[in-house]
Amino acid sequence: MANSEGGKLWGGRFVGDVDPIMEKFNASIAYDQRMWDADIRGSKAYVRALERAELVSAEEMEQILQGLDQISGEWSSGAFVVKPGDEDIHTANERRLKELVGAPAGKLHTGRSRNDQVVTDMRLWLRDAISTLTDDALQLISTMVERAAIEIDVLFPGYTHMQRAQPIRWSHWILSHAVALSRDVEALQEIKRRVDVLPLGSGAMAGTPFDIDRELLRRELNFSDISLNSMDATGQRDFVAEFLFWASLCSTHLSKMAEDLILYSTKEFSFIALSDAYSTGSSLMPQKKNADSLELIRSKAGRVFGRCAGFMMTLKGLPSTYNKDLQEDKEAMFDCYDTVHAVLQVAAGVMSTLKINQSAMEAALSPDMLATDLAYYLVRKGVPFREAHSLSGKAVFTAESRNVALNQLTSEDLSTISPLFGPDVSSLWDYRSSVEQYAAPGGTAKSSVANQVQHLRKWLQQRGR
Repeated sequence: MANSEGGKLWGGRFVGDVDPIMEKFNASIAYDQRMWDADIRGSKAYVRALERAELVSAEEMEQILQGLDQISGEWSSGAFVVKPGDEDIHTANERRLKELVGAPAGKLHTGRSRNDQVVTDMRLWLRDAISTLTDDALQLISTMVERAAIEIDVLFPGYTHMQRAQPIRWSHWILSHAVALSRDVEALQEIKRRVDVLPLGSGAMAGTPFDIDRELLRRELNFSDISLNSMDATGQRDFVAEFLFWASLCSTHLSKMAEDLILYSTKEFSFIALSDAYSTGSSLMPQKKNADSLELIRSKAGRVFGRCAGFMMTLKGLPSTYNKDLQEDKEAMFDCYDTVHAVLQVAAGVMSTLKINQSAMEAALSPDMLATDLAYYLVRKGVPFREAHSLSGKAVFTAESRNVALNQLTSEDLSTISPLFGPDVSSLWDYRSSVEQYAAPGGTAKSSVANQVQHLRKWLQQRGR
């Protein structure tokens, strides 16, 4: 353990050693060390600003830059040794820099606080993480869109309230989830724009008294904008909260898709079969093939949402500017990133390898799913929809009373319900014709689904896919 003077960035005011339990309780190096690259990049930019402000000499700047490069190499190779007094990634890097270059290392923190340093590191790290998650999501969407294009002629039941509703295309189901994920990508890009704001140069909360060129820092670190208010810059974590909510919503979309696929993979449905690569077995029952990949995707949504809700509870009671409570931000951010990164990759693997059972899908279609078509038949003959809906319901009731399928009612049976039912009503009992009537944009007709595929392909192409 370092003494109160030597190892701490804040040690001069304190007498005696910190309680070892408090030392461990206070430390964040165990998890924030993954920001080592962001921390070094921020420090390299800052020392250049210090040299511009004539707070370090050109020679001292070069010594510090060379030392930081060496530290970067040590982290990259796994040779960096974290020592007991290394409270966080900032302390660890500065301690190592002092070992390498001596006294000039002590000038690096001039006018800089860990308050603006840590939030700069987090924004740099999250900006890169968002790029990775965007690539993950685009890969999954691309996989889904191409699958939809290939299997566009496959019909299966669409469900509402978990009851068979209307015949649709399998591809229409796939694209419904791809569209939700496309919104997630667009939302993530909006968040990235708000992450891409430089807080460095804000000091602890009041700003910097030195002639630090924040525009130079912005250019060096490739930020799009500079924070407007130093108190807000060091104390707000809106960008973390937004990211955690985004992760919660994206995970919810993926959980919804996973739940459908879990059901479709059961023997009762038998619509799909998962690849062995994304399934596991039972330790007791040899016949089992469990959809563990999908179940874990479903479960991770709860984990991510828990992180989001927990962090919001931390934020809601804080006063202005930086408080140590904000140390909770990093574990939540890292965990949500790691979780969604894994989930998106596994989902892409599942979607690219599952097999469909077209015969089972189409065998699950039933004439009662065309009851709405029966109502539309009457609407096309001038009957108000509410009345047509009621008459179609009577036809369904008649079929159920006789314990026969809806399409087994004769023209005579139907004509007793409404004289407008003619012999041509028999043409309704065709699932492909039913699906093809939904040709308006967004519908499940082949032309509409093909347009959705083309729209998403163009959308993907605009994003480099």
